[in-house]
Amino acid sequence: MSDEDLCTRPATELAAMVRAREVSARELLEAHLARIERLDPLVNAIVTLDSEGARAAADAADAQLASGAPLGPLHGLPVAHKDTHQTGGMRTTWGSPLHRDTVPARDELVVARLRAAGAVRVGKTNVPEFAAGSHTFNTLFGATHNPYRHGFSAGGSSGGAAAALAAGLVPVAEGSDMGGSLRNPAAFCNVVGLRPTPGRVPSHPTATAWSQLSVQGPMGRTVADVALGLSVLAGPDPRVPISLAAEPGLAAPLPTELTGLRVAWAPTLGGRVPVDPAVLSTLEASLGVFGELGATVEEDCPDLTGADEVFGTLRAWLFDASFGDLVRRHPDQVKQTIRWNAAVGAALTGADLARAEVAHTRLYERVVAFFDRYDVLLAPTTQVLPFPVETEYPTEVDGVELADYVAWMRSCTLVSATGCPALSVPGGFSPDGLPVGLQVVGAPRADRRVLEVGHAFEQATGFGLRRPAFSTAV
Repeated sequence: MSDEDLCTRPATELAAMVRAREVSARELLEAHLARIERLDPLVNAIVTLDSEGARAAADAADAQLASGAPLGPLHGLPVAHKDTHQTGGMRTTWGSPLHRDTVPARDELVVARLRAAGAVRVGKTNVPEFAAGSHTFNTLFGATHNPYRHGFSAGGSSGGAAAALAAGLVPVAEGSDMGGSLRNPAAFCNVVGLRPTPGRVPSHPTATAWSQLSVQGPMGRTVADVALGLSVLAGPDPRVPISLAAEPGLAAPLPTELTGLRVAWAPTLGGRVPVDPAVLSTLEASLGVFGELGATVEEDCPDLTGADEVFGTLRAWLFDASFGDLVRRHPDQVKQTIRWNAAVGAALTGADLARAEVAHTRLYERVVAFFDRYDVLLAPTTQVLPFPVETEYPTEVDGVELADYVAWMRSCTLVSATGCPALSVPGGFSPDGLPVGLQVVGAPRADRRVLEVGHAFEQATGFGLRRPAFSTAV
């Protein structure tokens, strides 16, 4: 079996192959390390690589398999961690020169759960500075390139993770999402990213454990891979006050038909967001698939009044809480967009936060009522196609000027404010050959439902099977 075939197989298949001893963990790792050596100079997705540490872990995984000891669901699979997630004994930079030499003492929870599931850590994936913004670049490592079009953005902030998956550098990855950081790069790189219901994947350590705006979650090349990753990452933790009980059957077989499913299609989220016509036409060309799978589709959207205020206020408050002191101590070593967002947070009053919380409650109630009528909501994941890496962020969409550096991602930030799980699944390609993502949104805590719908669409369309051109040329 060639490295090409091995490194582009789904994680679910690779896990089964390791268990059946069709391939050893060491062989699987060596194939991926060789591919990283060949392709990562083109993509710049892996910013820290520990080949020898990974080899030792892979050998230990093979020894564990030979001993007959119990195995985790990801036993022997290479994994790369987002460079904002602390990895014990491995550099974690947050994409900032202030942390170029930071080596945490221990793994944070999302990393520890993947390790406990048997995954073999190979390194860290690139991020924007402190994960701020949906385009992956920083002064330490430079920009991550889209595997489907060199010189174009891989999205962000989990852009290194998405690009690594698309390029076949790792079969398993994870990230985080406040305003689209799991969904946006998945859409740009033709892979799958899930923003789970807040609390489904507990985050620890964190200074803001009660906040529901930022979540962590899995990424993969298929929906089944993401479901497998979620089954490992999900589950309560007593240190995390919003953590949820495990949802049963997360990794159970997913359906390929959707008989009776009630689908709402919101191409512009009720007229609230401008969208590039190339994105809309690409997605609309595939909407008929849902009818063929047994679903009914209507154009409709929940009332998202107040969602912008909720997201903007709570994000700014979190930025001041997380970065305010840092910005004041090192203003010249933190990028301007972070300084701006932290300053907005510092200027908030108690009344501002109270209004946002009231609006948040009302928004949630309206969204829950909407999902009494529909099972899922479909919308574009991103409002634009991947753009050149030299562009820090889009300043207009379809002729509409944007207010700030996150406004081009309102198709995701509005959904973040609702507390709903949201999946980005490959939705097709523009006429110019750039990936487009379809966002599948479910009722709060209905994480399994969005996976089911995404899987059925994925299997019917096959968009995720289209690999980057260089993957067949090396």
